Amino acid sequence: MINPDRWAPSPGIRLEQNAWEVIRECGRSVVLTAGPGAGKTEVLAQRADFLLRTNNCRYPKRILAVSFKTDASRNLKQRIQMRCGVEHASRFDSVTFHGFAKRVIDKFRPVLVEEALDQDYVIGPEYVAGKQITFKQLLPFALKILKDSEVARNAIRTTYSHVFLDEFQDCTGDQYELIKLLFHDTSTILTAVGDTKQTIMGWAGALDGIFKTYADDFAARPLRLFLNFRSLPRLLRMQNDVIREIEAAAVMPDDLVDGDGGDILTGHFRNSAEEAEALAEIIQHWIVEERIPPNEIAILMPRQIEEYAEALMEQLARKSIPFRNDHELQDLLKEPAVGLVVDYLTCLYEPGQSEAWSRLMSQLAPFEDDDSKSSAPQIFEELFRSHKRQVAADSKTPTPYASWWKLVLALLKGLSASDLAAFSPDYQSRQRLTEVVHDVRDRIRAQIAEEPNLLKVLAGLSDSDSVRLLTMHKSKGLEFHSVILLGVETQAFWGKLAEERCVFFVGVSRAKQRLVLTTSELRPRPKSSKKRWDERRTQHGEFVSHVARHQTCSLHAWKG
Repeated sequence: MINPDRWAPSPGIRLEQNAWEVIRECGRSVVLTAGPGAGKTEVLAQRADFLLRTNNCRYPKRILAVSFKTDASRNLKQRIQMRCGVEHASRFDSVTFHGFAKRVIDKFRPVLVEEALDQDYVIGPEYVAGKQITFKQLLPFALKILKDSEVARNAIRTTYSHVFLDEFQDCTGDQYELIKLLFHDTSTILTAVGDTKQTIMGWAGALDGIFKTYADDFAARPLRLFLNFRSLPRLLRMQNDVIREIEAAAVMPDDLVDGDGGDILTGHFRNSAEEAEALAEIIQHWIVEERIPPNEIAILMPRQIEEYAEALMEQLARKSIPFRNDHELQDLLKEPAVGLVVDYLTCLYEPGQSEAWSRLMSQLAPFEDDDSKSSAPQIFEELFRSHKRQVAADSKTPTPYASWWKLVLALLKGLSASDLAAFSPDYQSRQRLTEVVHDVRDRIRAQIAEEPNLLKVLAGLSDSDSVRLLTMHKSKGLEFHSVILLGVETQAFWGKLAEERCVFFVGVSRAKQRLVLTTSELRPRPKSSKKRWDERRTQHGEFVSHVARHQTCSLHAWKG
């Protein structure tokens, strides 16, 4: 163990004073608000390292980290393993709210009487008494158990001395009820982190004013981070203008946004066709001339991708610029099983793919912390050699990719249930794993029917080779070298102004070095649109002015 006074953060990590305060707080709960790029996840990782290595989380107590998304939960767990090693990280449980609810149900299932569940119950699309519950029923079932059973509540309370709550601005009523039911008026110390300026999930039930409610209920110490390690100074000053409209107290101090780095371009077009041609040209320049990796370029839209990017996708295809429509794919591609399938096939069919190989090795390392070692690496080594021989034999035939699905099935059947569950707690339900794998299988098959080159299809399912097309909502938590905001028009941001400001802020704050904003006077009704559509467009005065006053160049004046 380390004396708390001798503890130091990981090498190369920059922390502002309030981050140090959060990390070392041992006496009371904390509520930390911070903007994009402030390193909220890293602060949680360093706090866990401090608590575990100084024994402020006293052995055998554990830390519970609850996130809203599977990938965020997995990312935090991996950071903890890198920061303080596997032994200490074995006392760190990182789960989603629904994953935590399932653990409660699995461990205390007998408490349920009227809703009694079989031991081998599954999660499915509809409720079947005793045998199957839906994803939406996980939290209500867990809440019922915790309300009815003091034993269940005490078991969890005695397990965890500290609880982390990430992206807390998205917390819903059921989720907060669960946290309060378990830890209110106990000795457990909570750390809630988030950003009120990114409150964009009200439509999904996120509670208004949750930070104040939590601070009052848990007597939490309020702290704020101001630094933004993501964006260059010109972009930060532009973001400050937006922040001033949302939450004036969160504006970054002038000394933190000083400098001339960063590019901002704006372009106003007569129609979406001209807009698409100009954007395809500049994206091609970035990739070919500036050597910007395609996955470091994002095109963000206020609403549906198919409606706003129809013309642009046609132009990108004409220029053979790889792109990926993330509207339907994003949630699927966050699934660890999808990464396993895509990276395994990529390594089999295209030697020398070091990034895919590195990800594969990382995935196949033991993920869960228990006394038994995963058999995955040994199984992988044997299967990979055998499958490489099959791929080599197929390459000499007219159908070189004929065996890809058979090879995937062989890999998955070779791994044990515990190996597969280590990729994600959700895969403890074999049915959930089957759904994910069959989904990616169907998508690959459908794309191969249009593009017979399997490697090109796999590239479209990987982050490494494609320009990303996302809605601003879906871009939350991501960052890119260059970001294009397409269609910043009054007709696109038609919700309540306070909510739309948060959505717009999420969009502009994804950019690390360059931001492009476009508007168009005419957007013909797209083929996919079945709802109201205004073809005549007007610039969103407030949003465009925030960006335009900081621009380095007009898109029309840009010469590459």
